[in-house]
Amino acid sequence: MATNVIPDDRSYTEEHEWVLVAPGAALPETPVRVGITSVAAAALGDLVFVDLPDVGATITAGESCGEVESTKTVSELYPPVSGTVTAVNSAAVDDPSIITADPYDAGWLFEVEPTAAGNLLTAAEYAARNEG
Repeated sequence: MATNVIPDDRSYTEEHEWVLVAPGAALPETPVRVGITSVAAAALGDLVFVDLPDVGATITAGESCGEVESTKTVSELYPPVSGTVTAVNSAAVDDPSIITADPYDAGWLFEVEPTAAGNLLTAAEYAARNEG
């Protein structure tokens, strides 16, 4: 089961996504991974389906680009950065339980070559908004 430790090596959104960009750092010129947080994974429960953007698709920070479906609900994905999708995690598509089990590593969702960032939070800011 996912732990609720929020790694501080990445940035977060209020919609419970993470992007592997250090808080306050400039966007890299290389693709960055995006996923959902342990808070989201725990709230969703057992994931049964993931719909991710296609490789080559242009996504916009804060605008829905896919969804994750659990036995309880469907939740839209809101990317933390704008850019072009360069890869999707086919292992997570084939077995969505990977996302719940390891949301910050093996359960990443897709990679984006970023062109702009949305409203990003540090781990401490994200954790403070999700306590209790």
